[in-house]
Amino acid sequence: MIKVKVRLRPLVRNINLPTVIKTAFLPGDSVERLFIATQTGEIFYIGNGGLRTFLDIRTRILKLGASGGGYDERGLLGLAFHPQFYQNGLFYLHYSVAGTQGLGALSEPFEPNPCDPATLNLKWSNRETQYDHVDTVEEWILTNNGQPQKRRTLLNLRRPFFNHNGVNSLNFSPETGKLVLTTGDGGSGYDPFNLSQDNMEISGKIIEIDVNRNTFIQDPPVVTRFHELPAPIQETLTVIAKGVRNIPGISFQRFYHQTIKYVGNVGQDFAESIFSFVQYKPIPVTQLVQAYVRETEPNQEGFINLGWRGWEGAFPTPVIRDCTENAQLVEKTVAYYNEAVHTSVKRLPPLTTYYHRDSRPDKFGGTALTGVQAYMGNGIPQLTGSVLFTDFAKKEESQSPVRGALAYSRVRTDGKLNDYSLIEIDYDFGTQSAYYASLGTDLNQTRLYLGIYGSSSVNDLHQGSVFEIIR
Repeated sequence: MIKVKVRLRPLVRNINLPTVIKTAFLPGDSVERLFIATQTGEIFYIGNGGLRTFLDIRTRILKLGASGGGYDERGLLGLAFHPQFYQNGLFYLHYSVAGTQGLGALSEPFEPNPCDPATLNLKWSNRETQYDHVDTVEEWILTNNGQPQKRRTLLNLRRPFFNHNGVNSLNFSPETGKLVLTTGDGGSGYDPFNLSQDNMEISGKIIEIDVNRNTFIQDPPVVTRFHELPAPIQETLTVIAKGVRNIPGISFQRFYHQTIKYVGNVGQDFAESIFSFVQYKPIPVTQLVQAYVRETEPNQEGFINLGWRGWEGAFPTPVIRDCTENAQLVEKTVAYYNEAVHTSVKRLPPLTTYYHRDSRPDKFGGTALTGVQAYMGNGIPQLTGSVLFTDFAKKEESQSPVRGALAYSRVRTDGKLNDYSLIEIDYDFGTQSAYYASLGTDLNQTRLYLGIYGSSSVNDLHQGSVFEIIR
């Protein structure tokens, strides 16, 4: 693939961790504004030459970084503007709710043992007491006096662990006009309860929400499974995909009278993957619930399955252990052999995959996928029509301080696995670390924005920056 070199133009500095970057036209405004949502609960926009606060919900967000050295995957995770935001002022939030902290679904870290069936078939029991926190999806409105206020709650989701809640998790589909919610598998590692493949579990799915239908339910119950939802809410939901581990949103690309959908699946210990699809057949949640009640299998023809937990990208999910006799080698054991076989022909193969260990000179070892965005601009002609992605931190033993990675790929006409190329960035970060936390674009996908944080801890405040990627 063509080697591409880009520069970064600083736009914003000294903010908290930027999780969502996107643009919108404010009602009554003639300029497309850049909005930045931070994990701690602030939403800013660039206007009239400076950074302005659009909304501050920090008091609604649970306390972040209390354990694990300050690393956290909860907080303000999603922001989406209604397609008619300019007229109706509606926007949507997904965040982790203050005061809902629990002890978690397991008392110790989980790792499957292929030789011990008990570790392969765990059940999430006592869900009302054994959980980590509650996430909520809400509808807000920008009132006539310019003050945002909450209108209603769409979903309240109980999550088993602190991680894998999705990020940049709310986006509107240009095809259906519905709000798309991307949820992670619930967390821990290796999806211990196999929630992502269970049709009734809300975890590990890509879900469409018809926000134009009013359920007249202002405070929905806190749930984990679709059948626990009231019927009026079930009727607003369809499921696009399952088999999700963790997902940095969904990107839509209009190309030759069709819309390509891009999603990334964050890997476990082996590989990170980007998927693309055009045709799909979502399943209404009401049909899933009916099949569950009747103990039958729903028709899943045309339904997207990313393969997790049996598959990590293009490969059966491995358990990886370092070899004590030789530091250069690792032991790889298939974690869920039966599940890999069962989903082998049902899953969607990835568009491209990159690895956590890769010694090739034009590649890199990744840590976690943090953004996937299509690009249709002409400012960087070598990238026009491609899909870009970011990794949180490259794994390079000699690299200090830390640097993230920016790369790109293209859709193949034959649908086969494609290569990717690392994009060289011409920018001097000095001695500061640069974790690539998020990737964004404008409404027409002609501009690209990169969110960077100087630390892996959410407690290290005011280390965030947002750049425009330019030629």
